[in-house]
Amino acid sequence: MEDRQKRGLELLGQVDGEGGERVIESFSDIAPDVGRYIVEFAFGDIYARKGLKLRDRELATIASLCTQGSCEPQLRVHIQGALNAGLTKTEIIETFIQLIPYVGFPKVLNAISVAKEVLL
Repeated sequence: MEDRQKRGLELLGQVDGEGGERVIESFSDIAPDVGRYIVEFAFGDIYARKGLKLRDRELATIASLCTQGSCEPQLRVHIQGALNAGLTKTEIIETFIQLIPYVGFPKVLNAISVAKEVLL
């Protein structure tokens, strides 16, 4: 269990820096287990897997959040995480543009609006 926590905190720091810590802390007073799940499961287990580089995981994450819609706070965090993982502004915007034929303009426009907040 401690290995998952350690791995998860390390990867969370690489992706989200202090922002990730703030997200985990924001749940501590009402749902501390949610923060633990994010650290141990999402980052300690899933992000730590071999097979994809961190930048590719973040690319998949921002694409998924865009397609779901109504995930603006998480998208904001992961767009910054994508930059931290090595994606460029152009790659992030092109990812969203690529999704237009599959999810439509409204979701992509919302994602680009969030990207504008983070990137500019």
